[in-house]
Amino acid sequence: MTEVRLARWSADDLALLRQLNAPEVRAHTGGPETDEQVLARHERYLRGPGPRSGHMFTVGLPDGTKVGSVGYWAREWRGEPVYEMGWAVLPAYQGRGLASAAVRALIAEAAAHGDRCFAHAYPSVEHPASNAVCRKAGFTLLGETEFEYPPGHLMRSNDWRIELTREG
Repeated sequence: MTEVRLARWSADDLALLRQLNAPEVRAHTGGPETDEQVLARHERYLRGPGPRSGHMFTVGLPDGTKVGSVGYWAREWRGEPVYEMGWAVLPAYQGRGLASAAVRALIAEAAAHGDRCFAHAYPSVEHPASNAVCRKAGFTLLGETEFEYPPGHLMRSNDWRIELTREG
């Protein structure tokens, strides 16, 4: 199994966020953001839990190399309090199972420390890699839906859900 380490987002992670703002990484999430938007996102990640900031982590390799980000945040979905999950991996590290491993670690984190019963992910129906991450991480496909992301833009997404159960 691929090994990754999650670490809480820190002030030192702005460079990683700028690298993740590449066209090939953001192709299915509205395209690259302006530097002003990246800085605002970084500040939200640093503030921690709250709408659209949630619990953000870097994805690292055992040698300490930072290769991506992963996070979860509270939202209402169809009248139910849930978490939404999202992730991104640098192009040079894609296709190695790192996103799936990071999402599995994030699910365990949310189950252990969160207060919601379910987490959802909403990858574009046109993004096979992120849909594969959901499948490999144990999510159940509930079907297609219209999902607003980025704000003001509707996209056709798959609605994936996983139950967050505490172990022990």
